[in-house]
Amino acid sequence: MHHRTPFPTTRATALLLAAALALLAGCGGSDSGSGDSARAEAAAAAASKAAAAVPKVVVPPGLPGMPPVQDPKDIYAADRPGMLSPVVRNFPSRVYVPNTHSDTVTVIDPATYKVIDTIDVGRQPQHVVPSWDLKTLWVNNNRGHTLTPIDPATGKAGEPVDVHDPYNLYFTPNGKYAIVMASLDRELVFRDPHTMKILKTEPVTCAGVNHADFSADGRYFIVSCEFSGELLKVDTEKMEVIGQQELDFDGAMPQDVKISPDGRTFYIADMMAHGMWVLDGEKFTAPKLLPTGKGCHGLYVSRNSKEMYISNRGEGTVSIFDFTKNRLTKKWYLPDGGSPDMGGVSADGKVLWLSGRYDSEVYALDTTTGKELARIPVGGGPHGLAVYPQPGRYSLGHTGVFR
Repeated sequence: MHHRTPFPTTRATALLLAAALALLAGCGGSDSGSGDSARAEAAAAAASKAAAAVPKVVVPPGLPGMPPVQDPKDIYAADRPGMLSPVVRNFPSRVYVPNTHSDTVTVIDPATYKVIDTIDVGRQPQHVVPSWDLKTLWVNNNRGHTLTPIDPATGKAGEPVDVHDPYNLYFTPNGKYAIVMASLDRELVFRDPHTMKILKTEPVTCAGVNHADFSADGRYFIVSCEFSGELLKVDTEKMEVIGQQELDFDGAMPQDVKISPDGRTFYIADMMAHGMWVLDGEKFTAPKLLPTGKGCHGLYVSRNSKEMYISNRGEGTVSIFDFTKNRLTKKWYLPDGGSPDMGGVSADGKVLWLSGRYDSEVYALDTTTGKELARIPVGGGPHGLAVYPQPGRYSLGHTGVFR
């Protein structure tokens, strides 16, 4: 994000303005019309010169209708502990786990680490996604071709909505559209965020669109294509692909996408390259690979925006990336191994919740020490679990990306 400069700040410019003001002030104290005229001309010239010295700052407009970024240095500033929206403040704290092989959602009470409910949903649920307005949780029944709404106030499921191939679900930052990642259909489907009526379909030439994140100004988003090892850049307002590139790794399989707190860098997990790609989203030049661990899969920003938790599904570890130091600083090992996949951070920032994709379990990890707090049996093939509610003004989708 750029700062708008409301007035000149350089010393030279300030002196020029002072000189112009002094000359103008002198105009009123002379009896000579010709002197007044000369001084006025000199003042005008000085003012013109001062204006020319003001740096021209071009501020690209944000996506129309998008809530303004609270802090240009940290797009996650609204996600601090305790900053719950009035919409979600009275929702019970729960962890919702979609089980792809069991066609169910397991509901966990995070205070007790106990399973308190099991909800039957459609075929092959992949992710539990908070809606833009925070009022609904949408279960993406990928092969059932439906979305099951869950009321987070009651934990009860509503009537499924017909949506074809909903592998994943996102929302534009202004709340205007829901975006279905139709992975096998090879489409980005822009829908009404409430009724899910199709508004526009954007075919893609890559295979396996699955995860995404938006630029700080909301004008574009980056999409990972899992099966063809590619990235897309999509214009949010035009709903069109404006860039496409193949990752420089044989067999690349990009997964989760997350933007840095300063809005300058995108990180893309890659489960076959065993690390995350570091991308300049504006330039959309070839990204560089940062190795993290086998099966790099999920990316989650800490509540203070200082670190990012990276799940390495193939080796049962979580790597910690420090944004300020711009490097990996720690790695946590699950004591009995496992397959940490997708998840989220608790509302207070103290617990990282991750599904164990190949082990029919969920892990709760202390975000300070990495200690395993709980390992909870769930259904088969747990995937994109959602911790809810979480701080934030609105949701961009996936398992809970809030701003």
